[in-house]
Amino acid sequence: ADLSKLTQGGAPRWDKTLVTKAVHGTAKKDSPYAIDYITWPDDNPYKSWMRFGGFDFFEGGTKAAICTWSGDVWIVDGIAPGEIMSELKWRRIATGMFQPLGVKIVDGDIYVSCRDQITKLVDLNGDGETDFYQNFNNDHQVTEHFHEFAMDLQTDKDGNFYYAKSARHARDSLVQQHGTLIKVSKDGKKSQIIANGYRAANGVGVGPNGEFFTSDQEGHWMPANRINLVKQGSFSGNMYSYHMGDKPKDYDRPIVWLPKQIDRSPAEQVWVSSDKWGLPKNSLISLSYGTGYIQHVMYEMVEGIDPNVYVQGAFHRLPVQFPTGVMRGRFHDGDGQLYTCGLFGWSSQQTRPGGFFRVRFVGKSYPVPTKFLAATDGIVLEFSEPMDEELAEDVGSFLVEQWDYKWSGSYGSPEFKLSDGSRGRDKIDVKAAHISKDKRRIWIEIPKLQKSMQVRIKYDLETKTGDVLTDDLYGSIFVIPDRSGAAMLEPAAE
Repeated sequence: ADLSKLTQGGAPRWDKTLVTKAVHGTAKKDSPYAIDYITWPDDNPYKSWMRFGGFDFFEGGTKAAICTWSGDVWIVDGIAPGEIMSELKWRRIATGMFQPLGVKIVDGDIYVSCRDQITKLVDLNGDGETDFYQNFNNDHQVTEHFHEFAMDLQTDKDGNFYYAKSARHARDSLVQQHGTLIKVSKDGKKSQIIANGYRAANGVGVGPNGEFFTSDQEGHWMPANRINLVKQGSFSGNMYSYHMGDKPKDYDRPIVWLPKQIDRSPAEQVWVSSDKWGLPKNSLISLSYGTGYIQHVMYEMVEGIDPNVYVQGAFHRLPVQFPTGVMRGRFHDGDGQLYTCGLFGWSSQQTRPGGFFRVRFVGKSYPVPTKFLAATDGIVLEFSEPMDEELAEDVGSFLVEQWDYKWSGSYGSPEFKLSDGSRGRDKIDVKAAHISKDKRRIWIEIPKLQKSMQVRIKYDLETKTGDVLTDDLYGSIFVIPDRSGAAMLEPAAE
């Protein structure tokens, strides 16, 4: 039999192009950001549930491929970077995949991270629709458990792929991949586990120097939500993830813990690759599935003090909130703005089924903290702009609290005081506050600062130009380097 005709592709099954009208957003009062809606066709002839788990741009940036958690991939055209978007054209090109939660486009080819495999979508006859769902890599170890999502899809500079495999909920692992970050070779022929100890690492972030980041969710063996800087072989604390040999007695600390009141379910981490988006270029942000917000994350390498600590930092919330849980984000090379997509599928405060958005910076300036540095006698904060000296040196401008969590098999952890171990937070006395010569650093003097899993610094400040800066910053101090705040006050001494 001549089988060649079966390798040429067939007539399209979804030949309708659906047209939507983009919504150009305006910034809320005092916000430097506006959200544009890349309006999606909720009312479509296929009754496709538009809950988006991942996307990527094609070359040129006017088109994107975006997947739905129910199993579709759509192409949306008309994105118009740097301009007001108007008409958007949507076309369904694939369906039937197993809970896809990540998309990556490489050399024009679409790769989709599903729960059972990474699928390459192949259009054999050039009609725009997928004819062949190619198994690129199916080393995925899948059991029946509902919780073991395969999250995100990213590549490194060498073209290798990465995704995170969740563990089972409240149950021990059955396969080696439960609770791991997995690397797949560029050709798809082999995979390896990079790190483990995750409960539900919803997203993989890649930094400009090849750094990898993940988040994780409060739950069993996870006292609070966390953001991780990944090291080869690191263990992030979930004892229900797979262990070769004896189970560990301790775990590697995150960059920072996130109180559930602030972010109940963090998702992907994204590097700011543009100098057009308000934050300093190469800043790190973390998207929130649970609240629809964006967090700005600062961190410092602190290796050589504690074998389970190599990084620590802090975060604060940006004034941007989406109507759905934000899962994935990418900065556009064309306009330098952030594009995000998300969904509502499990517990979240933001319950719109899904959405695709552009976040535009519309402010003239946006003063933010850029560094969080612990010292033996306090905490030094650095800001992106010079600060007003009078408010910066007023101890009444700062409220400082510290507390710990308990790492155990229980679901999450209460807050515990450092002072006596009872539930709650310790309010920390600030002896004095000092500002640097360039007015960008503030040393919050706290004699005999203690380590803590969580510290909150609420501040009420102004810049030299009169911009009000009132915020809550949440950090983690796992180790205290042998240095003084006075020495750290001037940047040259760092």
